[in-house]
Amino acid sequence: MSGEGTTSRARLDRGRGALGPALELVHTGRAPTRAVLTAELGVTRATAGAVAAELEALGLIRVDARPGAAAGSQGRPSHRLALAEDGPVVLAAQVHADGFRAALVGLGGRIVATAPGCEAVDADPAKVLGSVVEAGAGLLRETGRHCVGAGLAVPSAVAEPEGLALNPLHLAWPAGAPVRRIFTECVRAAGLTVPAFAGNDVNLAALAEHRHGAGRGARDLLCVATGHRGVGGALVLDGRLHTGSSGLALEVGHLTVNPEGRPCHCGGRGCLDVEADPFAFLAAAGRDPGPEVSLLQQSNDLIRDHYDDPSVRGAAETLVDRLGLGLAGLVNILNPDRIILGGLHRALLDADPDRLRAVVADRSLWGQSGGVPILACTLDHNSLVGAAELAWQPVLDDPLAALS
Repeated sequence: MSGEGTTSRARLDRGRGALGPALELVHTGRAPTRAVLTAELGVTRATAGAVAAELEALGLIRVDARPGAAAGSQGRPSHRLALAEDGPVVLAAQVHADGFRAALVGLGGRIVATAPGCEAVDADPAKVLGSVVEAGAGLLRETGRHCVGAGLAVPSAVAEPEGLALNPLHLAWPAGAPVRRIFTECVRAAGLTVPAFAGNDVNLAALAEHRHGAGRGARDLLCVATGHRGVGGALVLDGRLHTGSSGLALEVGHLTVNPEGRPCHCGGRGCLDVEADPFAFLAAAGRDPGPEVSLLQQSNDLIRDHYDDPSVRGAAETLVDRLGLGLAGLVNILNPDRIILGGLHRALLDADPDRLRAVVADRSLWGQSGGVPILACTLDHNSLVGAAELAWQPVLDDPLAALS
């Protein structure tokens, strides 16, 4: 082979190896132009151009060759890169204590379409997952979009490698339900020959927020959230979700924050799981939970509309103190560079940010060195978007192989 041919082959191989990293840079908004892509990948401009062209040919991105120079800029403007609005999608599903939802999600975490959510969850996981997958398959039929994967978020620790939901207590599902296998079977039954994945809802919320929301740019990100029942946590280390040796890391709900508190389903007492979730908030505020809307919505409505009520404010302060105690312990152990809070915890942070930050600072070593930023999650349906991230990962790893 001639020297020129060898050089061309080497450039081609380099370009193919850069397809996945390049797509992830555009997917997470870190490469808005070809010039930035060139710098981030550490390749020549010609290689970056070939990579962008290949991703465009795959229907994943769009390259704008005439973006127009910004006012006051000099030189030729770089081509702008954007995700293809009509590109492929993944089927994302979420199940929680108060229902389930299905959606189609494109690259960039963009929700393309959603199906009406169900407000009742059957005790048979196969029945529930069959319904949510059929709802997603219906969206695919309606939109005519090409599906490349499916992802599921569940409110339970998911043990690896089997994909077992070890503690779906708030769903009344059997402990150890093989949710990944059931979900995969339901996807196949719906006529979709795509890879299927399942994970813990807070883990997936953290993944979505790290790539597209309040956690973007953090190296070591701690996420703590309470949605409908219980409290979950997740950790992103060096840009990757930390799940531990078998998928069970960061079960923060069973940190003790009130030794004389409520009995917990784990056998302990005063765990964060039962001391800082919506049910605990409503109880502390002296409100009887109603059946009309979810516990989370009832709690958020109380904080938004009645925070001046002494009973509501007192309940919020009680939960903030308990949450702050738990966060301080996690900060001492994990030393994250950012904390993000979701669900009711986001509402508590918004209501009294100074109190929560003061509790964490007073109780943690990092408080003596300036404190750790505590921010609210910013994505709507972040667990659903995180489920989509699971399904997009094979495409991000190797676009050519995943789409061939």
